[in-house]
Amino acid sequence: MKKLINKPEAVVTEMLAGMVAAHPEYLRKVDEYNCLVRVDAPVAGKVGIISGGGSGHEPAHAGFIGKGMLDGACAGNVFSSPTPDHFYAAAKAVDSGAGVLMVIKNYSGDLMNSEMAAEMAEAEDVKVTRVIVNDDVAVENSTWTTGRRGIAGTVFVHKVAGAKAAQGASLEEVTAVAEKTNANVRSMGMALTPCIVPVAGKANFSLGDNEMEIGMGIHGEPGINRTCLDTADNVTALLTEKIVADLPYQAGDEVAVLVNGLGATPLMELYIVNRKVSEVLAAKGIKVHKTYVGEYMTSLEMAGCSVTLLKLDAELKELLDEPADTPAFKQF
Repeated sequence: MKKLINKPEAVVTEMLAGMVAAHPEYLRKVDEYNCLVRVDAPVAGKVGIISGGGSGHEPAHAGFIGKGMLDGACAGNVFSSPTPDHFYAAAKAVDSGAGVLMVIKNYSGDLMNSEMAAEMAEAEDVKVTRVIVNDDVAVENSTWTTGRRGIAGTVFVHKVAGAKAAQGASLEEVTAVAEKTNANVRSMGMALTPCIVPVAGKANFSLGDNEMEIGMGIHGEPGINRTCLDTADNVTALLTEKIVADLPYQAGDEVAVLVNGLGATPLMELYIVNRKVSEVLAAKGIKVHKTYVGEYMTSLEMAGCSVTLLKLDAELKELLDEPADTPAFKQF
């Protein structure tokens, strides 16, 4: 194992300390918990939005803390859910009295622990709602989920809900738009290589030199097909076609596109993927309103990518276009 770390068991706490040191104008740590929140949290009168999950997906989730997106995020151990007390501490830290929305990816540990945290917070009169993101069209059930996994489409939920909250909307309104975003977002990914969880010290699955996996999850969960390497165009067309067919997206729809790298895929390759996504959508009469290309939800050093489409209506388009200022997502 080659990693630029100290002790494997210290990677999360040391990472969070490094994030705060790099971005003190955005972030502060919540006491002894592995939670970061906005430096100005709680923001008076504003619904608080928190997210979180296992570490190893950076910049998700703490990289999206700031104006127009999240108010806080919890970091579990690598690929492991934060415990309830961390979710609870984050909720308490961002609550201004207007309530807190938890944006949770559909993984068993995240669901269970965030639900327990919500009950703990509500026992102290903090009103909490949850939206469970399940945008992955690859498989209906997976290693760690009942139902579809939550992957990079979560970033669009963060962005849209964060913009709504910044407008001064109520908890009910922010929750409703987050649910609408989740209902209209679809994603699918693929992997070229495995990754190495620090405490394990070895690859979490194996792929041959001439193999790739279609539909791979962000923790290395199996996909739908392991096959020989293929061209970027063929792989991208496969991913995009499956996404389009799922909602389904139709001619005349307007979408936002997210081409997300999994940690070890050069931007050169991500832009080649995006080129084909745009061609497939244009051929179907689907208009692209806005495109994001880069690393938003990674899997440590896994090589591969995911494609996400968000179907827009007037409300979602307006909220997506609103400014955001966070360490990892800036839009002005």
